Amino acid sequence: MIGKLKGVIDSYGEDYVILDVQGVGYQVHCSARTLQALPQAGEAAVLSIETYVREDQIKLFGFRSDMEREWFRLLQTVQGVGARVALAVLSTLPPAELANAIALRDKAAVARTPGVGPKVAERIVSELKDKAPAFASVDPVVAQLAGAVADDNAPRAVSDAISALVNLGYGQPQAAAAVATASRNAGEGAETAMLIRLGLKELSK
Repeated sequence: MIGKLKGVIDSYGEDYVILDVQGVGYQVHCSARTLQALPQAGEAAVLSIETYVREDQIKLFGFRSDMEREWFRLLQTVQGVGARVALAVLSTLPPAELANAIALRDKAAVARTPGVGPKVAERIVSELKDKAPAFASVDPVVAQLAGAVADDNAPRAVSDAISALVNLGYGQPQAAAAVATASRNAGEGAETAMLIRLGLKELSK
């Protein structure tokens, strides 16, 4: 099983690179982001590799980091997500942004991926929501609140404040983050109007 390749870029294809490793050319399929970040032909490159062995073929997938490879694996644990869709998601969102989007239950961000509809995006967010926080940089309190809002378990004042901010044109994740901070600063029992006011203050920073 190949886990890493270090060599020289030979040439590029539409969704792959040929990596020359001591005279052997390996065809490695990559996300668009990874391909854009690699150097030009003739220069050295290192890729983390995921090896797929099938009855009729062996396919290599390459990543700039072990983290990107880990997300490639995680995405494919979701029903209906194969290698092609996983690469498409990673072409749209780098690992850190993907982790944050899932932690914040931001289905719209995941659904920006070409070929990923609302249902698949919802499954990705739903099935990976417990794993994403370990990779995310968002405040755990904010992630917890976003989850409570998504599951209709948030306090009424919090839900109403987020809804009001969304109606003012702010995105759901941004609104949830602002209200989470406002709620923490104002304390339990804060009313909707106060949460909206403090939330707007956070958003204007």
